Amino acid sequence: MDRKITFSEAINEAMAEEMRRDEAVFLIGEDVGVFGGVFGVSTGLFDEFGETRVRDTPISEIAIVGGGLGAALMGMRPIAEIMFADFVACAMDQVVNQVAKARYMSGGKASVPLTLRIVNGAPGSAAAQHSQSPEAWFMNVPGLKIAIPATPYDAKGLLKSAVRGEDPVLFFEHKMLYAEPGEVPEDDYTVPFGEAVVRRAGKDITILAIGGVLPRVMAATEQLAAAGIDAEVIDPRTLVPFDKETVIKSVQKTNRVVIVHEAHKRAGPGAEIAAMLAEEAIGYLDAPIVRVATKNVPFPYAPDLEQYILPTVEDITEAVSAVVAYRL
Repeated sequence: MDRKITFSEAINEAMAEEMRRDEAVFLIGEDVGVFGGVFGVSTGLFDEFGETRVRDTPISEIAIVGGGLGAALMGMRPIAEIMFADFVACAMDQVVNQVAKARYMSGGKASVPLTLRIVNGAPGSAAAQHSQSPEAWFMNVPGLKIAIPATPYDAKGLLKSAVRGEDPVLFFEHKMLYAEPGEVPEDDYTVPFGEAVVRRAGKDITILAIGGVLPRVMAATEQLAAAGIDAEVIDPRTLVPFDKETVIKSVQKTNRVVIVHEAHKRAGPGAEIAAMLAEEAIGYLDAPIVRVATKNVPFPYAPDLEQYILPTVEDITEAVSAVVAYRL
């Protein structure tokens, strides 16, 4: 597998291939058509599929999500783009009370094959309303699947799985991963939900790297290795369903764990994972569970302040070193 493409190109390929494969698949969102998406992810799709299947919408997340839900209930397979994750809050009732519950409330008679592509993460000085990672908001809502890929391979494979499924999927794409290259096969493939992957094998500590922080975590492991700490890195790939078996198996071996994500620390995805480990794997742990995450303040515009609140490579290495050094 020698071909390398970027994260954004992988998503673009997945959408194009699924649209060619199934005429029920279409894309809607703000500026996804002629403009090709504000981040360029839908480039070329309008030219190939036309305005019927690549539809620009008003600046209204309620309309985007509501329209996607209606189309899904009528047998279509919409992909709806939310340009900035922060503004999925504008469609909170649609997502939480309609999209998540329609299949359950119909007794399974209605499927909701709606994929919401949600662009999250801090891109650099985008300030308080364009930088958040709100994936944990939706972990509390039964009926939603949550994907959070960190590599081009997973972005393409998970998006294909989402589009082909029968349940609504929130598909989080970190802005700062869009330019990241990675190996992606040309052949058709999917990545199943609920299967984590070990990005680096190790024996001293488990690091759970969620979404956009993976490059920082991998950089930290190089520094840690130079200091004699052999860290195992697990990428969950999906938060719902969550592959707790792989994580617990790793903790059984290393007896220590640090959870890293860019969502705010308070009640972020790491809080739920830490609670699960405390309930089901406490006997394997020889040190406290530690979370490295964004500090609990709104995102500042100033670059130096933004970097101060975000989890950095240095933050990760310091946290891991402290947990490894901890003795009961």
